[in-house]
Amino acid sequence: MEALKQAPAVPAVESIVILTPKAAEKVKEIMGREGKSGSALRLYVAGGGCSGFQYGLAFDEAKAEDTVVEQHGVRVLVDPASAPHLKGTHLDYVESFEGAGFKIENPNAARTCGCGSSFESKA
Repeated sequence: MEALKQAPAVPAVESIVILTPKAAEKVKEIMGREGKSGSALRLYVAGGGCSGFQYGLAFDEAKAEDTVVEQHGVRVLVDPASAPHLKGTHLDYVESFEGAGFKIENPNAARTCGCGSSFESKA
């Protein structure tokens, strides 16, 4: 009998944005409350803030040039200009005694500012 050949392992494609289940749950809740159930969540970077770039979140429709990632029932959109600055970013939703909100952990941030909403990019 001929031995079965095993196919070589295919490397996993790294997602541009990783959305936690808790963040997805909160996004769906807000979408429902705001009547945006058919929309997607856009995560982007824009110039500004204390460190050069700042994050933005908005409900939007996909454009042809967007990278679209679907996780936990939520579509996340990233435009081509933001993509290099966001690759591998984790988006979570946290609740603590200080308050609640979305938390962005970006491996491309060389430095963040004290406000937590702006960063200097390595990209």
